[in-house]
Amino acid sequence: RLKATSASMWGQDHFTSGLEMERSEVSSRKVTIRESAERISLSKTEHSKRMNKDSLMHAPEFVIKPRSHTVWENQSVRLHCTLSGWPNPHVVWYKNNVTIDPIAHPGKYKIESSYSVHSLEIDRCDFDDTAQYHVSAMNAKGEQSAYASVVVKRFKGEMDTSVSEYGITFKTHIVDTFGVSFGREGETMSLGCTVIIHPNLERYQPGVEWYRDDVLLAPSKWHQMHWSGDRATLTLTHLNKEDEGLYTLRVTTKSGYETYSAYVFVRDADAEVEGAPGAPLDVRCLDANKDYVIVSWKQPAVDGGNSILGYFVDRCEVGTNHWIQCNDTPVKFARLPVTGLVEGRSYAFRVRAVNKSGMSRPSRTSEPVAAVDAADRARMRGTSAPVTGQIIVTEEEPAEGVVPGKPLELEVTEATKNYVVLSWKPPGERGHEGIMYYVEKCVSGTDSWQRVNTEIPVKSPRFALFDLAEGKSYSFRVRCCNSAGVGEPSPPTEATTVGDKLDVPAAPERVVATRNTATSVVVSWEKSRHAKDLVGYYIETSVVGSDTWEPCNNKPVPGSRFVCHGLVTGETYVFKVRAVNAAGISMSSQESEPVLVKAAIGGRASRLMLRLMLTQLSPNIPPLRVQTKAQSEAASLGPPNWTSPAPPFGISVLECVRDSMVLGWKQPAFVGGSDIIGYFVDYREVFDGLEGQWHEANIQSVSDRAYRVCDLKENKKYQFQVRAANMAGVGIPSLPSNTFLCEEWTIAVPGPPHDLQVTEVRSSSLVLLWKPPVYQGRDAVNGFYVDIKEAGASEEAWRGINKKATDSKFIKIENLQEGEKYVFRVRAQNNAGVGNASEVTEPTLAETKAGTKEIMVDVDDDGVISLNFECSAMSAESKFVWSKNYEEISDTERIAVETKGSKAKASFLAPGEEDIGVYSCSVTHTDGASASYDLTAEELKKLLETSHDHKFPIIPLKSELAVELQEKGRVRFWLQAEKISANGKVDYVFNDNSLSAGEKYKMNFDKNTGVIEMIMESLTPKDEGTFTFQLQDGKATNQSSLVLIGDVFKALQKESEFQMKEWVRKQGPHFVEYLGFEVTPECCVILKCKVRRRLKWRRVEARLSCKPVLCFRPESHVLVRSSCCHLFHQISKKDAGVYNIVLKDDRGKDTSTLNLTDQGFRDMMNEVFSVIANSSTALKITSTDEGIRLYTFVSYYNDLLQVTWHYKDSAISFSDRIKSGVVGEQLWLQIKEPTEKDTGKYAIEFNDGKGGLRRTVELSGQGQLPPDALEAVARVKGGLPDVVTIQEGKDLNLTCNISGDPVPEVTWLKNEREIVSDDHLLLKFESGKFASFIITKVNSDDSGKYSILVKNKFGTESGEFTVSVFNHPEELGGKK
Repeated sequence: RLKATSASMWGQDHFTSGLEMERSEVSSRKVTIRESAERISLSKTEHSKRMNKDSLMHAPEFVIKPRSHTVWENQSVRLHCTLSGWPNPHVVWYKNNVTIDPIAHPGKYKIESSYSVHSLEIDRCDFDDTAQYHVSAMNAKGEQSAYASVVVKRFKGEMDTSVSEYGITFKTHIVDTFGVSFGREGETMSLGCTVIIHPNLERYQPGVEWYRDDVLLAPSKWHQMHWSGDRATLTLTHLNKEDEGLYTLRVTTKSGYETYSAYVFVRDADAEVEGAPGAPLDVRCLDANKDYVIVSWKQPAVDGGNSILGYFVDRCEVGTNHWIQCNDTPVKFARLPVTGLVEGRSYAFRVRAVNKSGMSRPSRTSEPVAAVDAADRARMRGTSAPVTGQIIVTEEEPAEGVVPGKPLELEVTEATKNYVVLSWKPPGERGHEGIMYYVEKCVSGTDSWQRVNTEIPVKSPRFALFDLAEGKSYSFRVRCCNSAGVGEPSPPTEATTVGDKLDVPAAPERVVATRNTATSVVVSWEKSRHAKDLVGYYIETSVVGSDTWEPCNNKPVPGSRFVCHGLVTGETYVFKVRAVNAAGISMSSQESEPVLVKAAIGGRASRLMLRLMLTQLSPNIPPLRVQTKAQSEAASLGPPNWTSPAPPFGISVLECVRDSMVLGWKQPAFVGGSDIIGYFVDYREVFDGLEGQWHEANIQSVSDRAYRVCDLKENKKYQFQVRAANMAGVGIPSLPSNTFLCEEWTIAVPGPPHDLQVTEVRSSSLVLLWKPPVYQGRDAVNGFYVDIKEAGASEEAWRGINKKATDSKFIKIENLQEGEKYVFRVRAQNNAGVGNASEVTEPTLAETKAGTKEIMVDVDDDGVISLNFECSAMSAESKFVWSKNYEEISDTERIAVETKGSKAKASFLAPGEEDIGVYSCSVTHTDGASASYDLTAEELKKLLETSHDHKFPIIPLKSELAVELQEKGRVRFWLQAEKISANGKVDYVFNDNSLSAGEKYKMNFDKNTGVIEMIMESLTPKDEGTFTFQLQDGKATNQSSLVLIGDVFKALQKESEFQMKEWVRKQGPHFVEYLGFEVTPECCVILKCKVRRRLKWRRVEARLSCKPVLCFRPESHVLVRSSCCHLFHQISKKDAGVYNIVLKDDRGKDTSTLNLTDQGFRDMMNEVFSVIANSSTALKITSTDEGIRLYTFVSYYNDLLQVTWHYKDSAISFSDRIKSGVVGEQLWLQIKEPTEKDTGKYAIEFNDGKGGLRRTVELSGQGQLPPDALEAVARVKGGLPDVVTIQEGKDLNLTCNISGDPVPEVTWLKNEREIVSDDHLLLKFESGKFASFIITKVNSDDSGKYSILVKNKFGTESGEFTVSVFNHPEELGGKK
């Protein structure tokens, strides 16, 4: 009674509160009506102001929101709401975020909409209707949602019959299972299993979930799920190829879970037209906007026997059944932008394939998509509260009457040969109303911009352009517009070439078929190389000898392995594979080797192996966890050397927040012979030392050795354990970890790094890898420190490897002692400091194992650079893993990896700066076989040079192509190769035209010396251009060119013609040296020339114009070089003129001309002046009756000689007191009545047209003698002639007077060298006044320049004369 009474009272209270809520709802409606009346009373001016289109449009708004209800079982409940918004919002109801479809549940749900009032009625509620419901309203201006909960209660008496699950251990068994199933499009298929749970509790509800390809399925019109208490059923209504895949039933209890999986295949429905292709599949809508959406799909496996010509896309507005074709011509690319949508409306899409036989059936309809711009939603900044259903919408009020600015960030997001898609962002400046856009295009290389959408501007910041010329390049720009005008254009995009950027993938390779069961075969293959955006693969099979191919799968599968079912036992099949991406389907691979369908593994064991193999094929989808019994069965089926892995160890905490902890652990020491494919984590709570039950932290395995355990309780203590799984099964769990407290870390420094690995161990070095800390601290991590110590050493033995923090996540440790064991740890730092150290690694022995090899770099004959590694300790399961900077290489566009037996090669496809880094290769299932190679910028440069040399070998040249002139003006082009074989060839090219040997061209190729030459007799104007020698010796080539154009060619042609004329000239009498001049030391000018040698001289006449005729007659039969000359003793202006000499005989004549006028005469005189200047004596000072005289002597004076006197580096201005002059060969400067002001530096400068010559002397006060002391100066007063000419054998006697006080010292000189008295030359100085010079019996050796030098303390003076000795009187006359 008490129970019944309490239940009755609870019900009365519940319905009383419900009545009060209904009254409150009526009151809120009255308030709404009153507010409406107030809006109607607005003034007409205000009303008209608000009646513009943009003001009327507004996002949905809940006037009355749905409220939560609590009802009894079998009662009905009604949720309703009132909405405002324009355009009228589209309303959808959801249960637990799953769309409610009344058609799929007839009689259960009823949805109504009338005059902005929307309702959802749930009939006869049961316990499963307890859920959170929400209604979503959406139009062109935005979207809002409101939430309400429905709780369905049972009567108290019924509720007491339930049994608590605490303390009960459930055992679950799945029996009466479904097998591999085959269906056809349009059919309905049911998958069911019987589930036995012990103990059997009345009304106990386990967790029942269905998965397809490891993706959880939700109830929908395509998937209907039912649980009857002991049987789980999944009904697939109207099968489509999208439904093909691996289906898994997962039953979960508090004690664990059990799973079962089997594959479902869906074949194409019969074609409506014979030979038509299968229907496309997986139609999706991408990048939806106000007026367009991109539709994508996957190509069908069946083409009907003819190539698919393309696809048609159809659209249908939600709420109608009217389908409209979107494209007039079929498109081959499996993606199409659809335009012309109406803003705010929702659409569904389907795709049809077409070949020459006809059209396929339409694909499954896509999910509906609304034509709403996502950018507008973001700008409205709408937020929703899932608990209260409240949404706050704010929008900035833009300025009125403003011309919008330039669109931002314009770019080409997609380009094919059929269309180009542009996207951009709205400008910051915009008008009051919404903005629209004009799109303009321009062909590259022109400045002509053409508006694409001339009539109707687009509303969304996306646009698709069609009808562009394939192969042409275009640039694009966008303008904004509103009622205020059209804005400035955006910056144009880079030039975009119209064409498919995505290529059809290459065919897969190495297809291998292996027996599996009596009706299935496992097919594996090597993935397509360099494939982009790969969707998957289609597998086809054929009975050997039939030549009829059938698809094994109708939905592309990822990975490189698949189990083909439905085969006939005892038949022999072959298989081939095709790759699929959006650009199309590849060519078929080569056929596999034939395989006989025969059971290799049977019964339940085959299903377990299938499960493990399919799990391995989906690297992006973690495998479902398998229970211990299944593990043992699967392990027993694997290869003999496969066992489940050992337990992981070293569990540590990497980060901790209030309700979760990140764990890290170390890889098991023994992996069981198969790669570890995942880990499973369990946790349990520890309370006052008492350990609770273990709970699963992850249902799906994790591949990393770190995992975040969620849904923990703050300030509670937990322990953890980890299991590892491989193809043999799930291993035993690790030992329980230490007890960790779940509390949020607040330290400023980072947490510990984790997952430390030691690789590339050698006797003196190794490489340490780690992962950065999960907990960053106050700031981001900016470096790491690595510590080392000997294993077994004390904690004080830790020492740092790097003094400066490294930002890499790896380090090479060197200078290790061979045979010593080491351990390592890593610490991370940020701006706040250095964090705690990581877990210590296991001890590592520094030794180089036998057979260890390093990575070798190779450049093959084709110039391909590759890294090569060999391992001799591989097992059957071993494989090579290549990494760059110790991160596994995934970019197949830059590096191609190839494995042959125990050798692996990583080839660079397009080596560049992006490839600089450390490359490493490790071998799995070995004792740490690994090596690395550091590819530096310098090394890459050398390899690229070597690659270029190998790819394009060059014949080395000793000398490049050169030109030289030969006798008769012939032109020789030649070069020399360093080395060339007997098979070498040469092509002679002139201005891109090949030349051949003939009268004009003579070609020679000496393969022993490598000299290649081409000789031309002469050059004509037609020969102006580029000459090229092209060499080829096998693969090696080279060429050398010589450009002869313009002035270079004219100069060469002129020189060739000159050489030809010279050769002709030299056939008769001719000049070897043309007429020129020479200045002798005596300042005489000689005009001279030379003629060619002759074996037999004839009378030759040389006529020199401007002067009397000179003739010479060389002696006959004498091999001498003949010359002709003319001597000028005293050259002057009257000798200026043009001198011609003609040489002739009966064979011909030759002429030589010398121009001695103007510049020619000046050049000759400058040579004379130079000789005169060089003959000048040092500048001397002497006293005269008038004052002081500075003077110098020259060997010859010419009236045209120009001299300049300087005083203190300035030219002297002459006056009556300072004069200059010439007496004979003496040039002097006279200073009358000198004073102290006249002391200083004096110089005489001879001008010879070049640099001149300057003589200097210093005049000091001491050098100036008073007039009464003139007689004291040493002087030569006379008696010596200038020139003495005497016949050989005569005696010469000369005497001069000497004066001075004290008596001067007398010195005689010959050719500026002192001479002494002897029997032949007698020198006397008598009475201090007379100096005698006597030569007895003179000879030719006595000729020369003599001088006497007298000197005392007051001065020095000299006298000079020349002695000339001759033999015969005729010679004397000739000299005159």
